Amino acid sequence: MSEKAVARPGGRSARVQQAVHRAVRELEAEGGRGAVAVPAIATRAGVTPSTVYRRWGDLATLLADVALERLRPDGPPADRGGLREDLEAWAEQFVEELGSPAGRLYLRDAVGGAADEGVAGRCSDYAAEQLRAIGVRAAGRGEAVPGVEALMDAVVAPLVYRILFRPDGLSVAYAQGLVRAALTTD
Repeated sequence: MSEKAVARPGGRSARVQQAVHRAVRELEAEGGRGAVAVPAIATRAGVTPSTVYRRWGDLATLLADVALERLRPDGPPADRGGLREDLEAWAEQFVEELGSPAGRLYLRDAVGGAADEGVAGRCSDYAAEQLRAIGVRAAGRGEAVPGVEALMDAVVAPLVYRILFRPDGLSVAYAQGLVRAALTTD
């Protein structure tokens, strides 16, 4: 994926990206994943297929770019007044959003598409940034905070595994249990 596709460019480039992303979402909503093809996307977006291929390279990369946009957090994590409460609220939101059918599809697209371009890494960075913000806030309140990577390993990794491979075992209670375990010191 080119840097142009990721950097939220301005002008015509931004309009093309918005139109193409919107076309992907609309086609998917109307006809499912089978309706999503580069010629249909281009027609719906008012661009040529060559524009789509030149900018994104292939459909998998385009889908990964759309997923990345959809997975980007809307704002800072909720402040519930304490580290455990903040992490539990964040984990609950993570489960609700990514555990939904649409969330699972976006996560699969982000992980499966254009891996060599770092889309999955940027997706992971979103979670790490949210956890870092929670940790900074908690440290400011004088709380002991595990490292971001420890939280990624103890909370995010098992949640992503459940979302992708074992959704039947996914629940808010499961996520909150992961948070409690991550905060338990021996």
